[in-house]
Amino acid sequence: MSTSDILWTLLSLFFVGLAYFATFAFFGGLLWKLVGYLRTSMPLPHAITPAPKTEGGAVLRVLGDVTLFPNLFKADKWLWAGAWIFHAALVSVLFRHLRYFTYPVPGIILYMEPVALFFGILFGAAILFLFWRRLGLPRTLYISNVPDYFVLALLGLVAATGLMVSYWLHVNIVDVKGFILGLMTLHPVEVPRHPLFLLHLFFVLVLMIYFPFSKLLHAGGIIFSPSRHQPYQVQERGKRYANPYDDRY
Repeated sequence: MSTSDILWTLLSLFFVGLAYFATFAFFGGLLWKLVGYLRTSMPLPHAITPAPKTEGGAVLRVLGDVTLFPNLFKADKWLWAGAWIFHAALVSVLFRHLRYFTYPVPGIILYMEPVALFFGILFGAAILFLFWRRLGLPRTLYISNVPDYFVLALLGLVAATGLMVSYWLHVNIVDVKGFILGLMTLHPVEVPRHPLFLLHLFFVLVLMIYFPFSKLLHAGGIIFSPSRHQPYQVQERGKRYANPYDDRY
């Protein structure tokens, strides 16, 4: 076995181990956070008015917050536009990546091919806009810290390397799909011998590890926010709410 083959074998072992660790960290971290959200007591009404008065209305409000960002639109329309484009492009890019995980590939994913480059560039442009906004506006620069810049830089590197391996420095899709399916079936194979693809994969795996323990978790945390998912309840005059924590002291 040549030195080159030995190095690629070691590199394959590293990426296989990192991929399984990232998957465990991602889903394990999300489950840990979910359990924490569900165990958090919400004894008092905490809905932010104006609020719907029924459970169904509260569900619709949460769905609206997740898909349309109405509060952000009222506060900062430029930020709303950048954030909405970012999330829409991200969903499109992730959906297209299903071609690496499915066999046969669903037809709807194949139909996206003509506009895939557009969504990829839009995703990268939205990241640049959000990064510029962090640096360009005094009020956002004041409240920004290292994790804010780190996650934007990481997302930018994922977008840049992904665009390059897809449209300029092409990687063999058959090799990529074989590697991904090998991981999913617990029969890992050697990583594709394409340095830029490995760099892209490394950034994606780091993002998966970081996601559950970062501000990015607002993607799921908003669903458990009592100020959003609780309907408005008219308090009865003279009614006293008991604090469940009083018995502990």
